[in-house]
Amino acid sequence: MSDSAGRHDGDGESEDAVRPPEPDGLPVLGNVHSLTADALDFYERRADERGGVARYDVLGTESYLLTDPHAIRRVLVEDHANYVKGEMPREQLGSLLGDGLFLAEAETWREQRTAMRSAFFRERVDAYGDVMVGHARTLAADWDDGDVVDLDEAATQYAFSVLAEGLLGDDVERERETVRAAAKSITERFDMRRLTSFLPEWVPTPTNRRYRRRLDALRDTLRELVAERRQAGPPTDPGSADDLLGTLVVAAELGAIDDEELLDNAVTFLFAGHETSALGLTYTLHALATRPGFQERVRREVTAFDDDPTPAQVRDSPALTAAVDEALRLYPPVHSFFREPTEPVTLGGYRLPAGVVVTLSPWVVHRDGRWWEDPETYRPERWLRTSPSGEVSVGDDTPGPAVGGRPEYAYFPFGGGPRHCIGMRFARLELRLATATLLRRVRLDPVDEGLTLRASANTRPAGPVRVRVHEPDGRTVSVDD
Repeated sequence: MSDSAGRHDGDGESEDAVRPPEPDGLPVLGNVHSLTADALDFYERRADERGGVARYDVLGTESYLLTDPHAIRRVLVEDHANYVKGEMPREQLGSLLGDGLFLAEAETWREQRTAMRSAFFRERVDAYGDVMVGHARTLAADWDDGDVVDLDEAATQYAFSVLAEGLLGDDVERERETVRAAAKSITERFDMRRLTSFLPEWVPTPTNRRYRRRLDALRDTLRELVAERRQAGPPTDPGSADDLLGTLVVAAELGAIDDEELLDNAVTFLFAGHETSALGLTYTLHALATRPGFQERVRREVTAFDDDPTPAQVRDSPALTAAVDEALRLYPPVHSFFREPTEPVTLGGYRLPAGVVVTLSPWVVHRDGRWWEDPETYRPERWLRTSPSGEVSVGDDTPGPAVGGRPEYAYFPFGGGPRHCIGMRFARLELRLATATLLRRVRLDPVDEGLTLRASANTRPAGPVRVRVHEPDGRTVSVDD
């Protein structure tokens, strides 16, 4: 990656700041042709060519790729009040997520976040541990020695089951096919290999029509579930609700959100809650399959437990935590976050006007050789630290600047600042408990050594992610492979 030294943000509005170089795209289309060819590769190449701030255009929309961790921190943390999600995400995602937590702004966002945060306190999240472990046991029980498993399919099934029981209640389980159909259409709609993914939703392409039809069916289903909850009599305090849907219903009853915001947030958590977790689990298990020595190290760590793991145990499991954190680094399920400055700003030494799209890309920053040695290799050892007494440890629930001495926002798989992913604690616990529970029961060998990924709403595999499962056989595997 090009070094942006000398162009750190933090100088405020500099009078000598200049506009970034113009992009080299096509008239009207801008850089759409490059994005549809391979968006992830385009982001990497643009960062290499232009440094910490690189301009690109999409159908007339002026956009800037930001890859300087110091500037990213400024956008997400220090000056977050000067940025909004903006028109582009709302145009693309508005019909899907509406005015839910992901797209809400200002006071509406603060009220919603306050109404829902009790559902994500550590003690509430830990209470879902048995659900996470139970569904992982069920998943492993379906596998026979020698089976070839598509991890993407299996992890999606697992993550949906956890969400259905743990966050939205058992009553969502019966609507699995409605949710799966909607999820498939969402993936198609936002597949950046398709030129139509950059067109407004109202353009009547077959993909858009199917997307709207299945999304309408999903929202109708959620309305029915909400009506059932109200008829049953919801609790009077959001903190006493059994699941997130209950929390949302109580918040609506108390006037903290309206009925449409309730539905918008149910859709938001339904997809953010199982799609990203499924991808994180897919990539963690596949990466461990390609590193049999480190997989064995994790297995030894988790088989030392007397029984299946608890939340407290996995938080104190450095090899397991490193395995998950490194997978989220190399294969971040969310490849890009977007913001729009409400006033002119200077970032990385460049002047950006108000109203442009600022793209913050974990995919690019997590693979930047300035911050990560051998950045395109899965190396979970990089997260481990050994004390003078020989004790091995890893970062806490929010890996930060102390890890390797790199800038804090060289790693941000869950975003950052006040608008970081509210479900971060839930997702990290789910990934660790699922991985630990499965590795107590199976050994994984890769069938597909490499991964081919594509940019959609998330960072998705372009095809099956296959491993062969075996019963642990006690064979000797070097943990130093």
